[in-house]
Amino acid sequence: MQTYFMLGKYSLEALKGISKDRTKRAEEIIKKNGGKLASIHATQGKYDLVLIINFQEPEMAIKTSIELTKLTSISFITIPAISVERFDELMEDI
Repeated sequence: MQTYFMLGKYSLEALKGISKDRTKRAEEIIKKNGGKLASIHATQGKYDLVLIINFQEPEMAIKTSIELTKLTSISFITIPAISVERFDELMEDI
């Protein structure tokens, strides 16, 4: 599975909809699209949320990002990531 970081930024409309129920519905969308949610973090700074999710296919990461934006009015940036161990392996012959 591929790991993705989804960075979310609240809009005014998104702030008004914060609830445990909305979080649960977001988790259901991730699961429905074949994702495995590793964690969700509220943050300070440029982004308000960080979701760490594993997907088999990049298309499902894209679909999930759009569905979550439609549900929550949160704008997401979706970034594929690899572990540092895998990165080190890839860099061994450079």
